[in-house]
Amino acid sequence: MMEVKKVAVLGAGLMGHGIAQVAAQVGKYEVSLRDIKQEFIDKGMEMINKSLQIYLRKEKMTKAEVNQVLRRIHPTLDLKEAVSDADLIVEAAPEKVEIKKSIFSEVDKLVQKDALIVSNTSSISITDIASATKRPEKCCGMHFFNPPQLMKLVEIVRGTRTSDETIHTVMDVSHKMGKETVLVKKDCPGFIVNRILIPALNEAAVLLWEGIADRDDIDKAIKLGLNWPMGPLALSDYIGLDTTLDIAEILARDVDPKFHPCPLLKQMMRAGYLGRKTGKGFYDWTKKK
Repeated sequence: MMEVKKVAVLGAGLMGHGIAQVAAQVGKYEVSLRDIKQEFIDKGMEMINKSLQIYLRKEKMTKAEVNQVLRRIHPTLDLKEAVSDADLIVEAAPEKVEIKKSIFSEVDKLVQKDALIVSNTSSISITDIASATKRPEKCCGMHFFNPPQLMKLVEIVRGTRTSDETIHTVMDVSHKMGKETVLVKKDCPGFIVNRILIPALNEAAVLLWEGIADRDDIDKAIKLGLNWPMGPLALSDYIGLDTTLDIAEILARDVDPKFHPCPLLKQMMRAGYLGRKTGKGFYDWTKKK
């Protein structure tokens, strides 16, 4: 098992900034946070600062500890600068296979020979993504959950050619970040959690689309009947309706047509109603704190 000293996170968005924060705050790693536009980096660093201030207000961290975390995070627009001396590169780009493969291919040419390249994908085949590199044995899935600062689980996903050393190293890094891990032994779309969750979220949208029940009753039924902390429609808004739709389409294409997404998800996607990140989805988040 190799020793990881520096982590590079590619993507400062919804998941990337949180992964960078956890790596620096809990794992105590030096972290490069890279994105393609300065505005994305600035937004990511703003979100990290806001999160750390919550820890500070709750007296779970001191001001000195907050400053130490921030000093460990090195934002940059330069991909080579971010990855050239990193031991572990975590790709946290949008859930599109072409984007992820392009990043893996470019990173593969810039990193040191023993570096591991992992994807935070929630559904896409690791074998497919890793095929864009010359080191598929050093690639795997490292799927965090939103928000990474709070959610304890990381799914470790083995590709067809992933080595045992890679799996053990990524598990060790996850544990140092304070996470619990599960191993997906066979590379399949959706892995464990989304293979079960996305059909449930999609079916909730179907119930609403077909007029079988109202939004609030659907969410209330699942919260009280299944003891979920939030209803499936609210959860879809948290995940992002675009992400929910993307995963449903991958499952329908690569696993079984029965996972075909509800037309309502496509309709809301076209309207730009993506959930919390746009202010409106199944709920109006502009009126919520």
